[in-house]
Amino acid sequence: MLAGERRCIIETTVCFMRIQWRLAAGQAAVLVVVTAGCQRRQAQPDPLPGFPRIMLWAWERPEDLQFLDPHAAGVAFLARTVSWRGAELHSRPRFQPLRVPPIAALMAVVRLESGGTPPDVAGAAAEAASAAGLPGVRALQIDFDAKESERRWYIALIARVRALLPPSMPLEITALESWCMGDGWIRGLPVSDAVPMLFRMGSGEAYGGGDFRIGLCRSAVGVSTDELPESWPRGRRLFVFNPHPWTEETYRGALRLQGR
Repeated sequence: MLAGERRCIIETTVCFMRIQWRLAAGQAAVLVVVTAGCQRRQAQPDPLPGFPRIMLWAWERPEDLQFLDPHAAGVAFLARTVSWRGAELHSRPRFQPLRVPPIAALMAVVRLESGGTPPDVAGAAAEAASAAGLPGVRALQIDFDAKESERRWYIALIARVRALLPPSMPLEITALESWCMGDGWIRGLPVSDAVPMLFRMGSGEAYGGGDFRIGLCRSAVGVSTDELPESWPRGRRLFVFNPHPWTEETYRGALRLQGR
């Protein structure tokens, strides 16, 4: 249990004791005031203020999303792929066209692909952070399935990227389900939040329902249109992947997922 959760339980218990005492004294009006104070301490601020509650992932293929209602959904598009083989760094921008409404909320996604020994942190971070400068981009997401041996390097990279971005720009990561349920190594990363990926799970990954133990993972969920879990925590921002080009029909289907 997190320290904040323990504190909230303690504070809620204190409030309950106060309510009982004040009710006995005929001061029932205090009930709402004191209880509301405890609930506010449990509230988690939105890490992506101004972004819609549905985000469509647009991967490396031509995508025409001009039918999208920018008040209902935003777009997290693959903007750059940074890879390495040995210690040699390769950085490839998006080549496929992406069409969106003029005021759509855009998040640039940088995919990291490992091919051995990680490269110099400074160079890889500079390539990743460059995607944040694309027109209309309001936030940056890093997508990397870091192996255990790559975690220290990844932590250093995230810290470097954060330092290169404007202070007001949100930086978030995607996360394996086990990162959100297991040893908690992502705690303390300088990111707005982490999006648990509940599809294309590898060995050792199996989402059995329920909420995630790590606080960073409690703001959003990532699902795929062709591999939906039976359920997921409600009230989260939903990132939706589609293995095929988006159409108005599949977009409408993604909007309906928010009500599940």
